[in-house]
Amino acid sequence: MNEITKYIEQLLASTSLTGGWLSFVTLSMLFATVALIAWLVYLLCIKVVSPLAARITSRTDVVWDDYLFNPQIIRAACNIVPAIIVWMLMPPIFSDYPIIQSLILKATAIYITIATMRLATTFISSLKLFDNNDKRSATQQYLHSFCGVLKIIVIFLGVIVIISIIIDRSPLTLLAGLGATSAVLMLVFKDTITGLVAGIRLTSNNMVRKGDWITMSKAGANGTVEDITLSTVKVRNFDNTIVTVPPQKLIEDSFQNWHGMEESAGRRVTRAIYIDFRSIAIASDELKKALAAEGLMKLEEMNGDVINLTLFRRYMERWLERRDDVVTNATFLMRQLEPTENGLPIEIYFFLKQKEWKAYEHHLAEIMEWMYALVPMFGLKIYQRI
Repeated sequence: MNEITKYIEQLLASTSLTGGWLSFVTLSMLFATVALIAWLVYLLCIKVVSPLAARITSRTDVVWDDYLFNPQIIRAACNIVPAIIVWMLMPPIFSDYPIIQSLILKATAIYITIATMRLATTFISSLKLFDNNDKRSATQQYLHSFCGVLKIIVIFLGVIVIISIIIDRSPLTLLAGLGATSAVLMLVFKDTITGLVAGIRLTSNNMVRKGDWITMSKAGANGTVEDITLSTVKVRNFDNTIVTVPPQKLIEDSFQNWHGMEESAGRRVTRAIYIDFRSIAIASDELKKALAAEGLMKLEEMNGDVINLTLFRRYMERWLERRDDVVTNATFLMRQLEPTENGLPIEIYFFLKQKEWKAYEHHLAEIMEWMYALVPMFGLKIYQRI
């Protein structure tokens, strides 16, 4: 910078400028020179360094460098370089003006601090891209929550540094003085701390993960978890509405997670058919022969007096066993429940292989419709209040 100053002074020596005007023009030219150097360095970073880094990372076999050296991080780093140039070259220009020199140093230092904070938060955000998928394991959720904590720490430290620059105090002095205001900080960051603790409990106990289908009637949530942060759990309901639930609510209240069902062999079905008591009778010989002709039941097991409702239950169990959409190695049965004034309830209990909502409802409806249609074949009637 001294060489540049000497060159400009020699250049202006041949002019007719003297006194204050000479000093003003010299400072202006030096200021413009530093600004030009900073701008050229910024262009060099944006136009050369950034594309070069992107090209190098795209040619490597590893994936992590594509996230950690993405264009957003490189651009955030490029924003710091010109400020460093100004911070190094500008103050000597105003060595005869200590107030201006101090203001430039403080302003540049504050800008560098803010740019560094932005670089750090951008870098932390890029760590979340490692689990950018529809499902998120407990370890990945730990990383996601930890990134949120790191952002808070970076912003907190950045604010402390900026305040220390403004008041000309050491950041360590300010940090030491925060012990007396810890109660106030606890109150200010109460929701954040509570959400952090609740998020750690959710992930450590593997209670909910990104991509899980959860149901929480109190919060109006019935859909897929899209994101879990320190302060909210975002759920997209099946009607495409978004519900945000505080993690603490999931800890305090009960909710239903369908993750186990989605990983199991099938989805459970429990339905009831109400049989009219007046239609329950001993099965006729014609009914026995008709059932034997279908091959699901044998005449030998229907010898003697057999109740038509008993045959209906046995028949439907075997009929379910022959369906391709029913999980046959899981429990499936038809049983009687306590009699009611609306008829005798026969509960159907089985598991469907189709777990996706639409396919599940379609197959379930088809099975129940067949059962309703087969009831009259046994001489039974479904109770219906007139």
